[in-house]
Amino acid sequence: MYWDCYQGTVEERTLTFSEVEKKFYEEHYGDHVDAQNLRNEEARHAERNRSIDDVLQNKNTCPEETLLQLGNIDKTVDVETLIKISQEYFEEFDKRFGSNIHILDWALHLDESTPHIHERHVFDATNQYGEICPMQDKALEELGIELPDPDKPKGRYNNRKMTFDATCRELFLSICQKHGLEMEMEPIYGGASYLEKADYIVQKLRTENERLTNENEQLQIKNDELVMKISDVNQLIDDVANDAYEVACAVVTESVKEETVKADVRLLDEIEGNILNNNKQPTTQRIVSSVFNIIRDQFTKAKEMVLTAVKKTLASDEVKNKNVEKIKENAQGIIHKKLAHYKEVARENNTSQRSHHDREEVR
Repeated sequence: MYWDCYQGTVEERTLTFSEVEKKFYEEHYGDHVDAQNLRNEEARHAERNRSIDDVLQNKNTCPEETLLQLGNIDKTVDVETLIKISQEYFEEFDKRFGSNIHILDWALHLDESTPHIHERHVFDATNQYGEICPMQDKALEELGIELPDPDKPKGRYNNRKMTFDATCRELFLSICQKHGLEMEMEPIYGGASYLEKADYIVQKLRTENERLTNENEQLQIKNDELVMKISDVNQLIDDVANDAYEVACAVVTESVKEETVKADVRLLDEIEGNILNNNKQPTTQRIVSSVFNIIRDQFTKAKEMVLTAVKKTLASDEVKNKNVEKIKENAQGIIHKKLAHYKEVARENNTSQRSHHDREEVR
């Protein structure tokens, strides 16, 4: 059984799932892609241009897939019950999250021992230019979904996606209970192979840390400080770009003011000197000096007015957003290159230290 957002569950399907997803991306995100490509070209970075296919295939903007399954090979429900529960779940999902999360297609598979459904959806939100584009975290933020621990900073083990996944699982299981099914509401795992990815990583790190000596533990801490996820770096760039822009504006305008005033004063001094050298009468010299002092004061006041206007222009949302975007674009390449270097250094240090520790254990 197949369903998609354009054809429903009709048997005669004219579009494949891949074609459905591409059509959806073209209709909903095509304007954003075109506008971003235009901004890239205006910034002389046409190499950053992307197509709809690029957006569809990128791991940060492609559709997300969810597997819906009840029970296992030993005990499950009939196909009709799974379909009914899943359809109710999809309807409620759309009511709660449909403004920012769109179900594109789903398929019921009976090719394995346990019936299951593969469902694919995409997250989107409005960017700073007023364009709708695929953005998972921003979509969840617009939906009002909080961090698991709001008092702690957002990170790998404290993000809105964790809250969203838990909410969806609870919703699905509550619908199952309404149909009279007895459900285990808390996840139960039968071993390492059943652990969720995050839990498996945590368990592996704990086991490894217990095996390491104090020297290795200190090295691990140092490596953790050096090795940072690319997505975390992008978030850091977003966080500091605005502050960097404001500081840069203040520094530049102040420097321009000082240097411009110096240049004007030098020019006035030169003109005044030429006039005074050509006319030695005391009365004339007093008048000339008085006039040039007034001119200097007027120049200083005019500079303040101009600089105030410049600061106001630089602080406007339109100019600021455009320049902040350029700061982020230029910073990303540099930071990512540095990060790759530090990550490689950390990996080599860690490998060398662990090899030394293993030799110590053998001895």
